[in-house]
Order: sequence, then structure tokens, then C-alpha cells
Amino acid sequence: MRNRLSRALPVAVAVLAAVTVALPVSAAAAAVSAPVSHAAPADHATYIVTVHPGLDPAAVADAYGITPLHVYRSTLNGFAARLSPEQVEDLRATAVVESIEKDGGATSFGSGI
Repeated sequence: MRNRLSRALPVAVAVLAAVTVALPVSAAAAAVSAPVSHAAPADHATYIVTVHPGLDPAAVADAYGITPLHVYRSTLNGFAARLSPEQVEDLRATAVVESIEKDGGATSFGSGI
């Protein structure tokens, strides 16, 4: 059953992305019903998921039943979300995702200015 779902989800995401790109923004927003929260429990780690250019990161998250904490469209095309280990595995198995990185602190090593 899971194997069949793993094969069907990338197709569903591709179809959703094609429909979303083809529709004007207002029509795309009207076509999407109110989201059902599928946020992972607070004890799950937060990940940054980067999806391929041209895909709507919010639509990809929704297709996998994920409620993003943030959606990024400028610096990178993706979203941040708390993900279960199963969700991370499912996202890594799809062709629409470029990368998945565990969210963490950032440091800067400057010139001491």
C-alpha cells in the first residue's frame, strides 16, 4: 500500500503544480479548500524543504499533508515545517524536492568588523 502511495504522490504533486501554474492567483486560491492542519507534533524536528523552481512550495506541502510554519519564495523556493521521520522519508523519495535540511542555528565568521 505504501509503495503504491509513494508512486502516486509525485504524480499528484505534478498535476497540482501544473494546474496551479495555469490558473490565475485568485482562481488558484479559490480552488483550494480550507487547509486541514497536519502539523507534526512539537517534539518533531523542523526541516527546511526546497522544491524545484516553478513549483508552488505551499502546494507541495499540502499534497503531502504538511502544514508549513513558513513558505519561502524569494531566496529559496520551499517551506519550513515540523516533520515526522515518515514525512522526511516520503519527501526524500519524490522528484519534486531538491533538498531537505534539518533547521538549525546559523553562525557568521566575519572579518571581525
